[in-house]
Amino acid sequence: MANILVVDDELGIRDLLSEILSDEGHGVDLAENAGQARVARESNSYDLVLLDIWMPDTDGVSLLKEWAAAGLLTMPVIMMSGHATIDTAVEATRIGAYSFLEKPITLQKLLKAVEQGLARAAPNGARSTNGAGRSPMALPGAPAALSAQPEPATDPQPLPHQGFDLDRPLREARDGFEKAYFEFHLAREGGSMTRVAEKTGLERTHLYRKLRQLGVDLGRNKRSN
Repeated sequence: MANILVVDDELGIRDLLSEILSDEGHGVDLAENAGQARVARESNSYDLVLLDIWMPDTDGVSLLKEWAAAGLLTMPVIMMSGHATIDTAVEATRIGAYSFLEKPITLQKLLKAVEQGLARAAPNGARSTNGAGRSPMALPGAPAALSAQPEPATDPQPLPHQGFDLDRPLREARDGFEKAYFEFHLAREGGSMTRVAEKTGLERTHLYRKLRQLGVDLGRNKRSN
């Protein structure tokens, strides 16, 4: 688990990033402008910051300069913008930004950038865990010496409700199978909707709607894990 600060003046962006990162098990603080971000950074230590470039009071690049000058740039900062030029991105990188994400931000790019940023921030390439002892995930193409040690293989969890009544009408039988299918993935992913969406190839909104339609108890899956 990592402590992450999200700085963006758009409420929808803040809520979306907070939901995704919280679903991944991270602690998330939100700031809607540079003023709130200053207060948050002075009061807390963060493992990673997602910082929007264009904000109404002080732009993200200027805030990045402030932190660098004050010695507060002790964590990777990922800049975000839908209108930034190449020169802006280069300047932010020169000041000390770790990377840049262009809006609209896809789920895969967000998770990859956060994962790589956290791996870079921790000592010897190991992700910061805040005492939780969680091992980092291996990054694609990373040298073997820097990759996390693989976890011991475990037997796959049995598929719930393995006995299906094939005498039922097709629609009922299909609904029964789909419910078992999603309950299996929810259990295996610890109730993480983000990971289940990736595994099953469904958008999160469609996935939520499908689970409600099938009567899957999301609370039970999270409690059991």
